[in-house]
Amino acid sequence: MSQDSFAVTRRTRPDTDLSSLADEHMRHDLLPSDRDALRKGASQIATHTTVGSILGLGLGVFMAVRLRRARGQMFEAFKAREKPVAVQFKDGRTEPVPDITPLIEPTTWGDFATYLFFSAGGLFIGGETGLLTGSWAANRTITRDPDTKGRIETAFRKFRADVLRREAERLDTGGESILDKMF
Repeated sequence: MSQDSFAVTRRTRPDTDLSSLADEHMRHDLLPSDRDALRKGASQIATHTTVGSILGLGLGVFMAVRLRRARGQMFEAFKAREKPVAVQFKDGRTEPVPDITPLIEPTTWGDFATYLFFSAGGLFIGGETGLLTGSWAANRTITRDPDTKGRIETAFRKFRADVLRREAERLDTGGESILDKMF
């Protein structure tokens, strides 16, 4: 399982060349109010993802506690019931029925697995939900002012064009091998 599986731990890969290019476009193509809107949107995504992950983790633990308690109650009810001790067949033969009570008793390993999987599932669902709501909130923040939205879109298009130019230049000059990049 990679670190990128959970939304709360995702980070962008540090590429100094692209980072410096992005910073250059941020400084030259955007107004301070545009940069503030982008920073506010990014912080909204981070906040929503963190809060969603914490809430999801809490919900997962809560559900695990409820499931563990229900399993214990069902086991106690099963243990208290009168169980058959033998089966008598039509031909008169009688076979004993084994007591399966110790086999269905809740175990420490089962409790551990319950807490682990419910917590991980809650963390995943909460984090992804937070990422979605944070993206929605950031989108509303950035697109609230049509002029800001237009400047940000223009700056992003210029940034993408510069990235593609650099990539084409790198491919034309035969720079770094693709296999070296991958491995």
